[in-house]
Amino acid sequence: MNKPTDKELYDRIRERDREALEMLYDRYERLLYSFAFRMTNDSQASEEVMQDVFLKLWKDKGSGQYREEKGKFSSWLLTVTRNASIDRNRKNKTQEVEWEERDSRHEEMPGVEQEIESKEERDELQSAIHTLPDAQQRMICLFYFQGYSQQEISNACDIPLGTVKGRIRLALQKLKENLAEERGIDHGK
Repeated sequence: MNKPTDKELYDRIRERDREALEMLYDRYERLLYSFAFRMTNDSQASEEVMQDVFLKLWKDKGSGQYREEKGKFSSWLLTVTRNASIDRNRKNKTQEVEWEERDSRHEEMPGVEQEIESKEERDELQSAIHTLPDAQQRMICLFYFQGYSQQEISNACDIPLGTVKGRIRLALQKLKENLAEERGIDHGK
């Protein structure tokens, strides 16, 4: 018997199939927990984030639904987890913005939601992030990996909001170029 796809399980969950929810939970439990833990640095908060995410899957009938044409299910699920982690951090106000050189140079970084599915892709992304100037690395780490809003970064780093937005935009553009170059993809320069 073929293993059901994520989309098939998601569709079954929408029809209130508890077995499908359990299967999806088993499939993504470790990934979501480690991703949430990376953002909250708290095991209990990470468990609560996971519960929130799977409860949202079970209950949601609104605009936050997964749409296959917009991308991979795993990327969407990681985005939901990221948002839930950010909400949890803001609610608890437990995490301070800290930046050290080690954050950009030595610490293993998780991939952006779309790049997290395999170790090779994560390594590739980490390598691409390390090619960015320190200021851009800092913005990417604070925004994507620590879950701070652009305004929070502006306040914490004492730099204008426009500078934060510009650095993030430039960093993402450079990452896209570096990853495309690494993969030998011509993206129309």
